[in-house]
Amino acid sequence: MNEQQRLQLEEKIAGLESVAGAPVILQQLLQMLSQKEDDIRLEKVGEAISRDAAIAAQCLRMANSPLFGTRPVETVNGALMLLGINKLRSLLFGLCMHRSVPADKWVLDPISFWRHSLGCALVSQKIACLIGYPDPEKVYLAGLLHDIGFLVNSILYTAKFRECLDYAIEKKCPLHVAENSVLGFSHEDSGRLLCKRWAISEDLVEAAGCHHRLEALPSAEALVCLVHLSDLLCRVRNLGYGYEEILAVSFARHPAWQSLATHYPALSEVDLVTFTLDLEASTQEIAAFVDSVFAVPQRPATRKN
Repeated sequence: MNEQQRLQLEEKIAGLESVAGAPVILQQLLQMLSQKEDDIRLEKVGEAISRDAAIAAQCLRMANSPLFGTRPVETVNGALMLLGINKLRSLLFGLCMHRSVPADKWVLDPISFWRHSLGCALVSQKIACLIGYPDPEKVYLAGLLHDIGFLVNSILYTAKFRECLDYAIEKKCPLHVAENSVLGFSHEDSGRLLCKRWAISEDLVEAAGCHHRLEALPSAEALVCLVHLSDLLCRVRNLGYGYEEILAVSFARHPAWQSLATHYPALSEVDLVTFTLDLEASTQEIAAFVDSVFAVPQRPATRKN
C-alpha cells in the first residue's frame, strides 16, 4: 500500500460510522475484557451490557440455550457467569460487528467468517497456554480481532472485494494475496487503520495489521506469531473462509514457529498431530456456538477452506 492509498483508506474509514465508530458498548467492553481474567469485574461488564437491550437479550438467550444446560438464567450477571469470559468476548464482538455490516454488504459468508475468527481466537489461546505465554487472554482477543479488516473492505469496496473473493476461489489462493492483486492492499491494512482509530493497544493493532507479513515488523512479536500460526492451522483444518485454498505448510520449519520457539522453548514439546486432532474435535463446538449466536440452523463445517 502506498502513501496515497493509505490516506484515502484512512479518510474512508473515518467516515464509516457503522464500523469506524463501532457501537460505544463494544469499545467499552473491549477495554474491560482485554484485561487479565482475574482483573475483570463481571458486575461492571454486566452494567455496560444492560445499557444495550438487544445485546442483553442475546446474552440471556444464549445462556438459556441447550449449549449451556437446562438451568434457567434470568439476569444478565447470571448469564455472564454461565457463559464465561471467552464466550462472552466472542458473543459481544460478533453481535456488535455483525450488526454494523449491512446485509447486502457481506461478501464473505458471515458464518464462515465468524467461525474462523472464533477458531483462531481459541487456537491462539490454547497454544499460548501450552507454551507459557504470560497473557493468553490478550492472545484470545488478538485472534478474535485479526480479520476485522475484511469487514471494512466488504463495506467500502463491496464490488472490488467480491472480485477478490472470485480471484481467490479461482486461483485457490489466500484471500490476502487476492486483495493485494485486485485492490492494491489487504484486510491487514484496513484492519490496522480501524484498530488505530479505536485506540486499542499497539500489540493488538500489530496482530490485525501484520498477521500475514511478519517481515513488516522490526522483530517477529510473539503475539503476532501466535495469531499467524493459529490462522494457518484453522485454514488447513476446515475453519477457513468457505472456499478451498491450496496451502502447503510445514509448521516446524515456519519462520513464525521458529521465532516463537526461540523465546518459548516449550513450543518444541507441542505435538502438532495431537493438537490438530483436538482442533478438529473442536470444530463442531465452534460451529454450534456461532450458529447459535446468529440463530441459524446448526450444521457441520464440512466445506474445505
